[in-house]
Amino acid sequence: MRSNLIEAVMGAVVLVVAAFFLVFAYSTADIGAIDGYEITARFDRADGVGPGTEVRMSGVKIGTVTAMSLDPKDYLALVRMTVRPDIGIPDDTAISVASDGLLGDAFLNLSPGGSDDMLAAGGEIEVTQGSVDLISLLGRAMFSGTEGNGKSE
Repeated sequence: MRSNLIEAVMGAVVLVVAAFFLVFAYSTADIGAIDGYEITARFDRADGVGPGTEVRMSGVKIGTVTAMSLDPKDYLALVRMTVRPDIGIPDDTAISVASDGLLGDAFLNLSPGGSDDMLAAGGEIEVTQGSVDLISLLGRAMFSGTEGNGKSE
C-alpha cells in the first residue's frame, strides 16, 4: 500500500512539472495570437500558411494569421491577420509568402511602402506575392535544356 502512495505522489509531481514546463514554453516562445487590428490580403497561392502563421516585418514578428478562406468569386486565398496595435502599416505595403530556409516553416513577410497613409483596421493589402512551388521550379530547371529539337543537350 505504501509503494502505491509513493508512486501516486511521484506521478502527480511529474504531471505538475510537465504542466509548468508547457506553460513556461508557451509564454516564452511568443507563439500566441497577437492582440491588435485585423487586415486582409488575397493570394493566388498560400501554401504553408494557416491560422497561427507568423506575420513579420524586417524579420520581427508583428502579427499572426487568424483565418483563411477561399473567395468563391475570384478563387483567391483570403488571409486574415492581426497586427500589433503599435505598428502602422503603410497602405502601399507589399506582402509575400516566405519560408525560413529551404525546408522551413512559411510566414508572411511585409515590405513596407513609402506612403504616409496607414491601413485602417479591416484594410486590405493590395500588392501580394504567393508562395513559390519548388517542385515546379526544379522541374523547369531540369528540363529546360530539352526545348527546341526534342533532344537534351
